[in-house]
This record gives sequence, structure tokens and C-alpha cells, in this order.
Amino acid sequence: MTTLEQIEELRHKLNEYNRLYYVDNNPVVSDKEFDEMMYKLQELEKKHPEFFDPNSPTQRVGSDLTNRFEAVHHRYPMMSLSNTYSLEELHEFYERVVREAGETEFTCELKFDGTAISLTYEKGRLIRAVTRGDGTMGDDVTSNVRTIRSIPLVLAGNDWPQTFEMRGEIYMPRAVFAMLNREKEEIGEQPFANPRNAAAGTLKLQNSATVASRHLDCFLYAMLGNDLPYKSHWENLNKAREWGFRISEHMQLCHTWEEITDFINNADKLRKELPYDTDGAVVKVNNYDIQQSLGSTAKAPRWAVAYKFQAERALTCMRSVEFSVGRTGTVTPVANLDPVQLAGTTVKRATLHNADQIALLDLRLGDMVYVEKGGEIIPKITGVETSMRHADSKPFEFTTKCPQCGATLVRYEGEAAWYCPNSTACPPQIIGRIVHFISRKAMDIEGLGEETVSLFVEQELLHNIADLYDLNPTIIAALPRLGDKSASNIMESLKRSRNVPFPRVLYALGIRFVGETTAKNIAQHFKTIDAIMAASESELAQAEDVGDKIASSIKEYFADPANLDIITRLRKAGLHFETAEKEKLSDALTGKSIVISGSFEHHSRDELKALIELHGGRNLAAISGNVDYLLAGVKMGPAKLAKATKLGIKIISENEFEKMIANDTIQSSSTDTSGQTEMEQSDQPIVQQSLF
Repeated sequence: MTTLEQIEELRHKLNEYNRLYYVDNNPVVSDKEFDEMMYKLQELEKKHPEFFDPNSPTQRVGSDLTNRFEAVHHRYPMMSLSNTYSLEELHEFYERVVREAGETEFTCELKFDGTAISLTYEKGRLIRAVTRGDGTMGDDVTSNVRTIRSIPLVLAGNDWPQTFEMRGEIYMPRAVFAMLNREKEEIGEQPFANPRNAAAGTLKLQNSATVASRHLDCFLYAMLGNDLPYKSHWENLNKAREWGFRISEHMQLCHTWEEITDFINNADKLRKELPYDTDGAVVKVNNYDIQQSLGSTAKAPRWAVAYKFQAERALTCMRSVEFSVGRTGTVTPVANLDPVQLAGTTVKRATLHNADQIALLDLRLGDMVYVEKGGEIIPKITGVETSMRHADSKPFEFTTKCPQCGATLVRYEGEAAWYCPNSTACPPQIIGRIVHFISRKAMDIEGLGEETVSLFVEQELLHNIADLYDLNPTIIAALPRLGDKSASNIMESLKRSRNVPFPRVLYALGIRFVGETTAKNIAQHFKTIDAIMAASESELAQAEDVGDKIASSIKEYFADPANLDIITRLRKAGLHFETAEKEKLSDALTGKSIVISGSFEHHSRDELKALIELHGGRNLAAISGNVDYLLAGVKMGPAKLAKATKLGIKIISENEFEKMIANDTIQSSSTDTSGQTEMEQSDQPIVQQSLF
């Protein structure tokens, strides 16, 4: 078997196993077997870049290349559906269709609450994924969509049209949404309002590897093309299921008004049990010829309508408002309510988000308020029944003082939240920062939890994270619910934490907006805490994924003398505040800055970055006038290539790079009689192909 045949066989098997797992919910191999096959395919593709395929299963993980979204014209306009909230209006739609077309079939489907996508397939392979945009043009997000495992990259079977489109809805499962919002709140960012916004925001991220980590999912609900297998929507969707598309099992072919209303009533009950959001049902004429005869208005088809469910809500009294303080100082209002049943649970509290939301709703203590579950997860107040308001009620005034320490609250430009600025003496902030510091992804200090940390703060053993390394085991052992063994475990875990690498230490500091990935990027870019502290905001923004907001937050953190004192004490405690120095192999690249783009035959990108540093060079993420070389591989970013060419930056191949470090000196690239560099001779056709 040739290498290409091995690669194709692995791709075929992995695509099939992926469909069975993510679409059919019927895994037939273990995770270990799947991972071993994936690793084997990755190794073969790495050794043979000439067999690169954008639809290979290996592309599911995404790339750390920056995507630039190109605007694309829709071959078929992506029209919106007319909405109705009443069965009476839906019945008028049904009667009109029957009157104009006679007795006909309807398909009833769930209305998924996500973001619309159009997928184009040619010869059974995904070639393009485009957002709705304005309905006429959308953004090409193909690289991001390839990370969604329920979307087939290569279709099963062989009876699909040569070219056709599938339309569907990309969504974020509720469990993923809840986890993502917890992470955003942890680093002081504003959480997403609902799973729909989270899905839409994720799909437009510039880094497809980050998109892959968000675990988006997709249902497909329409097929378009000139050579479709059947003349009906129902039959084509069932055929699409055979090709590997994820088609909802909650779909029904209806012939009467009674069948339609039965579907809607069942769907309304079902939505509470589903792991994703639905906000209604879609009723479509099944036959394509009848669809065409009914036509469309300027904005929507006349052969389909969306029936929107009434959001389940309850009316209850808002008795009081409490204010909680997070570890970054965010002050969040929470309403205390008279207990009320909502979506199968008893609700006593509801988030109010921020002062702007309270003012927008004109909330007042004692008001009768409407409560809904946002995304069926978080109770929230959505309105006030003003007809039941007491005549002597007064507008609610948001607190101006921290409810825990009394400090005057501040509000940063461009942000909706109010913050307590007393970061060094506000108890919830102290406890929150210490709990963050000891967490598994940070310093991973076992034996301590929020309850124990609160006890230590109460006993004045801890005032900040540096105090952890001054704890006395004898004093710990004497505290309630602890003892000698607990004290010994805590001290041993603190000792082990001194070996935690710099990126995790930086994350553990709890700088606002600096999450785990951002901390890793900053540490890799600057190497030491001293370099980070000395950097200007513009220099900080040179690190990958660091924007102006994060750069400003970092400068603000290190401008605080109390934080500098903590860093000094943590240094003395033995924590790592610089990346581990690797033995330098040569000075071949000393003083040279290099940007890497594309994939390579002999090395991974991480290996190349390591080699650059081992030979004295510096890795940069973006093309600028400070860059000396662009190390270019297969499928390199066209934007980087264009910018490097414009700035006159030298472009080198992997072979040229290897010669540079092998000779321990920077040499001019070899040229032929026409003056072309080796990269231009050997790799130029590949670069042109990648631009296609």
C-alpha cells in the first residue's frame, strides 16, 4: 500500500468513526483506538505535506493561524422566516396555503436558537461555510466550521449531487455555555447573555483552535441545489442523514392542522429536556413545486413560518437586592424573590446583571416582576407589572459603596459593571484571589478549599496570596476541622507548588482579563516577569491574543505597590517568574526576530519556535517592521505573505532555516542564475496553491 493509500484509508475510517460518534451517537471504537489512528495520520501528513487536504480529520482541531473572513455572495439568498406568536396567526398561514395550493403536506421542525450557516459541498467534500450576513452576502468561516465535529467534511455514500448546499443552525450546548461563562467571570470578563450570542461570537473568532475548544454543534435543516435527489424537503433531509449530516430526530411530516398543533405542543414540552436551546417550531410546505408556486415576499418565503414559543415566565414579588463581590472586584446585584415555580424548579433569586439593567427595567423594591430562565439556565428578571406597583414606590438606587468593605465603587470606561477598588482589603476579593491562586489550573495546591481559605482569612492567617508560603503547620493543626495530617498535607502541597512553571504562576496572580491561554502566550513572548513589568502597553499588545484592554489591565496590576510587594515575596518563596532556560545551541539567530507561518515537512511549528530560541532568536506572532525573517511553509497565511513582501522582509523556507542554524551563522540564501532563492524555487508553487 502506498503512503497516499494509507493516508486516504485512515481519513476514510476516521471520518466514518467521527460520524458514528457525533451524528449517530453510536461509537464503534474506543477513544484510545481513535486517538492512535489520528496520531498515525498526523505523522504521515507531517512527513508528506504534498498530500495535504483541508478536509482531513486532522483539521478538526483548528489552527493557530489568524483567519481573515472574506465576504462571499450567497448563491441562494438566506432569507429570514416570518414569525408568529399565536396559533391563530399560524392557522391563518395554514388556511392560506391550503386555499392557494390545495391539500398538501407540511414538515414541522424545532426552531434552533443559534446562528445560521450555509455549507457548500462539491463532489462530496465541504468547500465553503458562510454565515447569513445580510442574507445576500456573508462571511467565509470555513476554517472555523471545520472544527465542528458533527459537520461532515467528506460525505458518506456516492449518490449526492455534484454541487449543493446545506443550511443549518450552529449552536452552543447549554453545558458548554455554562462552563464558558464561569471561565469568563473567573477572569473578570462580562459573561455572554445567552448561548445564541456565545455561538455567534465563537464562530467569528480569529483563532480556529479556540473555536474548536468551545465545542460548537450543528443541526442541518435544508438542502438547496439544481440536481437534488427528491422533489420534497422531507425526503431530501432523510437522504442527507444517510450522507452523514446531523438532522434532528424531532421532525415530523404533517397532513392536518391537528397534527401541526400536536407537534407544537409536544415541542413546547420537550424543549425543557433538551441539552440545547429551541425557541419555537418551523412549519414548511414539503413539496418544492408548491413552495415555488407560493413564492416569497421581499424578506421571507410564503411557504414557511416560524411559530415562537412564549418564554415560560412567572410573576412574583422582588423583596430585596443583595450585592455580591467577585475576586476581581465586580459588584453584581442579585434579587431576592418570593419563591415561585418556573420551568420545573423553585426560583428564589434572580440575576440583575448590572446597574444599567436595573435602570432600564425601572425596578423598585416591592415590585411584581416577571422572571424567566435565560437559556433555560439562569433566572433573570425581564419586566415589571407596573399596574401592581405601590403608589409610594421609589426608583431603586444602586449602591455606591462596596457591601463588604465600604469602599467607594468605581466604573471603568466602556464597562457596564461597578467595581470595588479595595483589592487588598476587601474580604471576598482576598478569598476569591487566593482560591483562584490555589486552583488546579493555577498553582494546584491541594488540601485547601474555599471553606478553609475563608477560615484562614477570618483567623488573619492570610491577607494575600503571598501569605500562603508563610503558613505555620502548628497553627494550622490547631484550627477547627483540621489537625496534624491536614497541616502536613497543605505544607507538602505548598512545597510542590514551587515547581509550577512560569505561565501557570502568571495565570495564578489573577490579573483581570488574563486567562490561562493569555498567560501562556504572554509568558512565552516575554520570558520573565521583569520583562512584562517593564513593557509598555503597546509592547504588551505584541503578544498573541493580547489587546488594548488586557494590556491596560496588566499595566494597572503592576502599577500597584501592593502587587509588587506580593511578587517580591513570592520570588523569595521560590516561585518561578521566568521561563525555564534551555541550553543554548548556538548564536546563529542572535538578535533576529522570526515569524512562522504555515505547516512544515520536518518540524512542527512548536519545534521550530523552540529551535529559534535555542539558537538565540526571538519568535514574534505578527508581521511588522521589527521582523527579520518570515519562515514560510505550506498553507501559509496569505495576509502575512502579502505584508511581509510589502515590508521587504526576507522569506525563507524550512530548508534554508535548517542551513542557517546548522552553519552557526546567518548566510545569504542560495540563488540560481535567475536570482531566485531556494524558497522561491522549491516552495513558491505550494504557496500559490494555498492561496486558492
